[in-house]
Amino acid sequence: MRWLVTGGRGMFGTDLTLLLKERGEQVVPVGSAECDIRSLDAVRDTMRDFDVVVNAAAWTAVDDAEAHEAEAFAINATGARNVALVARETDTRMVQISTDYVFDGTAREPYEPEHPQSPQSAYGRTKTAGEWAVRATNPDALTVRTAWLYGEHGPNFVKTMLRLAGEREELAVVDDQVGQPTWTRDLAKHVAALIDSGAPGGYYHGTTSGQTSWYGFALEIFTVAGLDASRVQPCSSADVPRAARRPTYSALVGHKHGVSVASPMPSWSDGVRRFLASRA
Repeated sequence: MRWLVTGGRGMFGTDLTLLLKERGEQVVPVGSAECDIRSLDAVRDTMRDFDVVVNAAAWTAVDDAEAHEAEAFAINATGARNVALVARETDTRMVQISTDYVFDGTAREPYEPEHPQSPQSAYGRTKTAGEWAVRATNPDALTVRTAWLYGEHGPNFVKTMLRLAGEREELAVVDDQVGQPTWTRDLAKHVAALIDSGAPGGYYHGTTSGQTSWYGFALEIFTVAGLDASRVQPCSSADVPRAARRPTYSALVGHKHGVSVASPMPSWSDGVRRFLASRA
């Protein structure tokens, strides 16, 4: 198959591109300079003769979106709609990458794919608008929500913890936000498996199994890296004020009830171990 990956220079887009090339697929990764998804004409000019398009292009600066919601909306909502429209026009299968931030974080158990969205931040609102636009424009599209991404090809929490371990004697990490750390390569495999299976259009979740806090995530990173985990201390979100509200709880159910489309993703801790081993 021939794949187009928008946001193809980013952390997830790069890992997806590498995985598809390993599989022998034809893949064209594009960044905003090559295809500005805010422009319908640009999308039409780019999306020709592809079997699958994965829209990983997004405004992901969560805090900055609070002051620049219109700019974030142009990419996360209008851009997503443009890709969905051209995918429908060209009979191209579409995967829209979305986020746990579409939920309010008040749940007591993992969110199902069809749980109503209730975003609490500008970023979450723009991604929710993108989900709605994609579903309304192209019902055959797959929207895959993910969370707490890390990988080799961009800045992320794992790299930050390893860097700070060499700069500070002690680190404080919040322990009252719970989610699912997900390696971008594992997400890439999951997206490819969904397409391979011919999954029907709809909402899907692409996060690792299990759940932890940012503090627990940091402890695992230190432990696997052979560092002294006692240097990591817990703190509350109130101790680290941010412009955008984060979901307190955003674990996602990693399957779609009644649909068997892909093998369950590995545990979050297994992902951390494999990622750090790949960097050794």
